[in-house]
Amino acid sequence: MKQFFIVAILIFYLASSFAQSKNEIAIRKVLDAQVQSWNEGSVDNFMKGYWQNDSLMFIGKSGITYGWQHTLDNYKKNYPDTLAMGKLTFNLLKLKPLSSNYYFVIGKWYLQRLSGSIGGYFTLLFKKINGNWFIVTDHTS
Repeated sequence: MKQFFIVAILIFYLASSFAQSKNEIAIRKVLDAQVQSWNEGSVDNFMKGYWQNDSLMFIGKSGITYGWQHTLDNYKKNYPDTLAMGKLTFNLLKLKPLSSNYYFVIGKWYLQRLSGSIGGYFTLLFKKINGNWFIVTDHTS
């Protein structure tokens, strides 16, 4: 009986580790797609990583922006062309599961631009919605 219990715990642990790895892979794919879209000059495709909802929250140097459309409008205003957009890179520092439907992500971002390169840090809250991962809160500095 004791051996069965130990095997059951081991199977549960391995299964939950696999699920977390699968989720982390999916989240990394979202972020990789964002980088690729940004570097191709497509803010519209970059925004596919965000929850398309009025409750999306983006926190930046200008304060809090609510809503997917307002966030898109701000990106287009602040990065009107590929020269302003530059080339984006992310360095993911930590991906932490909060539950089966939420992940917390910490990373660094860097924009290499002719007009002056910039960078900083971000914290993201990802939520699994209808089987897909989306950023529901973004705090970028």
